[in-house]
Amino acid sequence: MSTLDATDLKLLVALVEDPRAQIAELSARVGVARNTVQSRLKRLERAGVLRGTGRDVDLAALGYDVVAFITLEVVHRELDAVIAGLRRIPTVLEAYEISGRGDLWCRLVAADTHELQASLRQVLRIRGVIRSETVLALHAHVEYRADALLRRAAEVAAAAASAASPR
Repeated sequence: MSTLDATDLKLLVALVEDPRAQIAELSARVGVARNTVQSRLKRLERAGVLRGTGRDVDLAALGYDVVAFITLEVVHRELDAVIAGLRRIPTVLEAYEISGRGDLWCRLVAADTHELQASLRQVLRIRGVIRSETVLALHAHVEYRADALLRRAAEVAAAAASAASPR
């Protein structure tokens, strides 16, 4: 989608903050009529900005199609400060403390390589970051999902319930 106005962006923020919000709640939070919320949600879904249930935002459709994974080595006594610094960078989507090579693993997005470079420089300026290694994602073959795991858990639970029931 080429252009999102302030209302579209407020609506997306409201959806991310409360994915279960109803149309009336969204209307009140964004400050527009219910019909406006409904029509904009439909338009955002048709444009691919909202996918699945209509509450999952496709960042690539918003122009953030560069995805990078960075592994950070940090001074351990500065770990909390590094994590706080990462939280202040909007392009950092996730940060995990990891075992193995490195101390933190982060997923970043950017609109282009210049924005990615600027984000990486912000990360490297955080006190306690020693070094980073960056890998660019070329294509997502399996995106974040929970449905397969939930289906398997439901099957296991159904089988256990069936085995436990008297015949």
